[in-house]
Amino acid sequence: MTAHGEIRVGLIGYGLAGSVFHAPLVAATEGMRLAIVVTGNADRAEQARREHPGVEVLGSAEQLWARADEVDLVAVASPNTTHVPYARAALRAGLAVVVDKPLAATSAQAQALVDEARRLDRLLSVFQNRRWDGDFLTLRRLLARGALGDVHRFESRFERWRPTPKEGWRESGDPADAGGTLYDLGSHLIDQALVLWGPVARVYAEVDRRRPGVQVDDDAFVALEHASGVRSHLWMSATAADHDLRFRVLGSRAAYVKHGLDMQEGALKQGARPGAGWGAEPEARWGRVGAVDAWALVPAEPGAWPAYYAGIAAALRDGAPPPVDPADAVQGLRIIEAARRSAAERAVVELA
Repeated sequence: MTAHGEIRVGLIGYGLAGSVFHAPLVAATEGMRLAIVVTGNADRAEQARREHPGVEVLGSAEQLWARADEVDLVAVASPNTTHVPYARAALRAGLAVVVDKPLAATSAQAQALVDEARRLDRLLSVFQNRRWDGDFLTLRRLLARGALGDVHRFESRFERWRPTPKEGWRESGDPADAGGTLYDLGSHLIDQALVLWGPVARVYAEVDRRRPGVQVDDDAFVALEHASGVRSHLWMSATAADHDLRFRVLGSRAAYVKHGLDMQEGALKQGARPGAGWGAEPEARWGRVGAVDAWALVPAEPGAWPAYYAGIAAALRDGAPPPVDPADAVQGLRIIEAARRSAAERAVVELA
């Protein structure tokens, strides 16, 4: 950090994740400055300079490592297969690292990276921003006060309607690129389930390719049996013509039902930036709690994605725990691997 405590950030990648999520949230974090963006794409380089005046743009990660003393934190928002090599290089350059999800393509790669960060005594965290979705925060509030009673089933959906695949590795690339719905959307749903209900004992999954030409999964269902006894049923899809239901949580006292995705992604894509009123949902989008014909609207907690980088700043300045422990990402990847095995074998997979 600079003498006055400013955290200088180097961002690798300026595609969707880098430009829409990481860069605006870094810029909105007090005491953080987006100092360097790494992209080899001329159009994206110009976009970065336009959106963040004063930022320096480099054409390769190797150039960033040569100037490692000019940044304190590296955010890796490049394609999934580059996450591990870039994160490892940043750690070895003496830098703290944030990696966009998924942390790695395999749990073994992720665990090796976590071990290296510990050995080097460097901060490593994973950008699981949807822990700060407004609907997820609202559900956690309800659970904390026992409003649902004993929960026995957690239904969670992250679905889209894209009958024509988008170009790029996420939907049309090789499976080895760690694309597809399990890595892209499942990383969020599985992480949320682990935060709420703890370790998983058994996994069952159905994983499919529905659209012509895609090489990676675009439609999946994953069922988790948690050691706590709760069952999580998770749907993720790019082929859902009806995709409005987000949460359905069933408890002994009541259910919580929520429609519509958190609004922060849409706001960032439209150019809005965190500030007063950020993440607030209108009443028409609130969820409801109740049973049968007795329901009540539940005021929504504001979405709080900026809290992630605020937590990173606190970890670097004050030694606070990182906002997301990378060990959680290792467990999430173990579940993704078990889901793939379950789908291939058409069987329930036990987790040790």
